[in-house]
Amino acid sequence: MSESSGYPTIVEQVASVPDRPGVYLWKGAEGQVLYVGKAKSLRKRMRQYVMGQDDREKVPVMMEQVASFDYVVTETEVDSLVLEKNLIKQFRPDFNVDYRDDKSYPFIAITTGDPYPAIKFTREKRKPGTRYFGPYTNANAARETIDVVRRIVPICTAACVEWKRVNAKGGEPTGKACFDYHVGKGPGPCVGAITREQYAGSVAKVSRFLSGKHEEIVGELEEQMRAAAADLDFEAAARFRNRLEAVSAIRQRQKVVSARPLNMDVIGFFREETIAGVHLFVVREGRVLIGNEFVLDKGLDVPMAELVEGFLLRYYDETSSLPKEILLRDLPDDPDTVGEWLSTLRGSKVKLSVPQRGEKREMLELAELNARHTLMRFKVRTRYDEERMNAALLQLENALALPAPPFRIEAFDISTLHGTHSVGSMVVFTNGRAEPKAYRRFRVRGETGEANDVAMMAEVLRRRFSATRQADARFAASRPDLLVVDGGKPQLNAARAVLAELSVDDVPVAGLAKREEELWVEWADEPVVLPAGSPSLFLMKRVRDEAHRFAIEYHRKLRGRAMTSSALDEVPGVGPKRRKALVKAFGSIKRMRGATVEDLATTPGIPRDVAEEVYATLHAGGGEQARDEGDSAEGT
Repeated sequence: MSESSGYPTIVEQVASVPDRPGVYLWKGAEGQVLYVGKAKSLRKRMRQYVMGQDDREKVPVMMEQVASFDYVVTETEVDSLVLEKNLIKQFRPDFNVDYRDDKSYPFIAITTGDPYPAIKFTREKRKPGTRYFGPYTNANAARETIDVVRRIVPICTAACVEWKRVNAKGGEPTGKACFDYHVGKGPGPCVGAITREQYAGSVAKVSRFLSGKHEEIVGELEEQMRAAAADLDFEAAARFRNRLEAVSAIRQRQKVVSARPLNMDVIGFFREETIAGVHLFVVREGRVLIGNEFVLDKGLDVPMAELVEGFLLRYYDETSSLPKEILLRDLPDDPDTVGEWLSTLRGSKVKLSVPQRGEKREMLELAELNARHTLMRFKVRTRYDEERMNAALLQLENALALPAPPFRIEAFDISTLHGTHSVGSMVVFTNGRAEPKAYRRFRVRGETGEANDVAMMAEVLRRRFSATRQADARFAASRPDLLVVDGGKPQLNAARAVLAELSVDDVPVAGLAKREEELWVEWADEPVVLPAGSPSLFLMKRVRDEAHRFAIEYHRKLRGRAMTSSALDEVPGVGPKRRKALVKAFGSIKRMRGATVEDLATTPGIPRDVAEEVYATLHAGGGEQARDEGDSAEGT
């Protein structure tokens, strides 16, 4: 955060900000807007930033770039929400959540400001006198919907030349029929075949249909068909029948999710790093009309509540079809204010809710599954993972002063419980991706008495880089480009000592401290801190977590075996052969304890009297204690 000599600091300036609701803008040295946020109290919220009280990972990175700020006081919290939304759209700050791609999504629009409104497919920015339906993330689906709608309710299209002439003349007929009128898709204002009042009724039907109110349209068409048939106007009756079939065709493609006429949007999120997939089901009258998908970006480790709010503001600012209820797993920070804003847009109450059970919960889980696939398709299409991994390796090369990008990374971790059943893990990442076939695990042999992970780490590395291991094909012929040990300076020093002892002087080593995710290297007195949200930091987190997981998994396995053996050793009549049979049949002491005497007696080689002894022993006090101790693990 920059400060100019002789002028008040940012902290001093924030102290004079009013204690009122409003919107704040953090700005960089060149006046560019870095972040836009809203607050019930501007002063309290902005003080959290400058005093380091905001624990979001992106905040310290952003505040290093802040040189100034602006703020706007508003009357209400809803006003600040609307202003925040508009300013984000205007400035598109780097630290605010936004759509990943900058493309404009298609809409279906009705030109309500014209004498004879027309329907059209468009990607235009919103214009006054036009009503928009969407957005659609599938352009073909939007175009197909327009075609079906015009077969159900004849309405002009904005591409029609005669429609343009009619509107240019203030709604007066041109006297020349357009092609669509001849084939029954146009109502004929060009030749005066329909009055403005009749046409307005058709426009209202189209609007209701696009809003998902299909039952009403079906009822009207059925009534009109019956009336035409009663009047023996079979040609008109056939037209209404064809329109009913068009409605039926589109409804058959829409999945029925409820027997109830639910009116809701179901929004699922799936996050990875600083990118997120979103899938939104539009449910009207109990049917899924469309499923839209989006990819969000620029959310540098933002809390889920902020990510959700950012999407809600962006999406519902663009769509005119608002539901009665919006289903989410996570609510925005201030759901009441967001709900009030949505209700104002809809003209009636909009409820934000988190379903706990039943069909709504199932729909939310389905939306989340689709959000995962949305993100997966985007990453495959854009080669996102490949580009990000390349960037991560280059960043690590620069940050750690490596001679080359670390295409092969080996990471080691220790897991122990008070010095017992101690194990070491080795995981391998090649080109930024885990390579499980190359993983190895070590059972620590040295007697340390207590948990001495430095000595254990030294033993594991000594065995990994011994001459015997180096010649072992299972450890691969190539040496790592970067060796990572779990821990800080002590673990780093131990690793360097082992490598020097074994004359392995061409392997760079780093110690990864858990608390702040700092990297200790031998050439620096202070740790290397990778940028928050960077590909390199994400890769190091994955490497650390995978090494930790693999170590704990083996540690628990050894303790489980030990508990099984010790518990069964107490049972009269159970020797090595019968113990092996029981372990093979049940897998663990926990499962044996849950079995009945009859279950135990069905094990090959276990007589009923021995089964009774096993049951009695496992349900004694000592067995319960063994189970309780076995449910926890301590990894270091």
